[in-house]
Amino acid sequence: MMSIAIVDYGMGNVRSVQKAIEHVAPNDQVFLTDNAKLISEADRVVFPGQGAMGACMQALNEHGLVDVIKQAAHEKPFLGICLGLQLLFDHSQENGGTDGLSIIPGDVVKFDKSELKIPHMGWNTVKQEIDHPLWHNIDDNARFYSVHSYYVKEADHSVVVGSTDYGIDFTCA
Repeated sequence: MMSIAIVDYGMGNVRSVQKAIEHVAPNDQVFLTDNAKLISEADRVVFPGQGAMGACMQALNEHGLVDVIKQAAHEKPFLGICLGLQLLFDHSQENGGTDGLSIIPGDVVKFDKSELKIPHMGWNTVKQEIDHPLWHNIDDNARFYSVHSYYVKEADHSVVVGSTDYGIDFTCA
């Protein structure tokens, strides 16, 4: 049995993430936590996020989770969802400019509202860029729901496992 920690730093819809993971991994121990020791001891870590990057970084610092998230991202299977993915990068334009966790090189930028409707909201296909365990039992070009105004710009292609086209191609996994 695997243990899967879902990082709960007081922001986002973590219960829906917990229920989804329990559904696909019914034999594993899935738990929400803001405890750094439990996160470091987990076999896998899920890092969801919802809201503004500045507030999320502040919450991570207040909960003392920055170092354990950086360590987990380098040492074990780690999944950043939504803002949890964006927080892994160096910097975001959001909130007048916010530094991320700098786990993955790259920047998070706002969609150009003169060319695109923002927030980007609705169902979009995700192109699987590489064969990866994340895609187990998921078809290429499967549809996922998105609500966001910022995207990862020019991520290192060696770490990109999925992309979406919304007027431009951007990293989504």
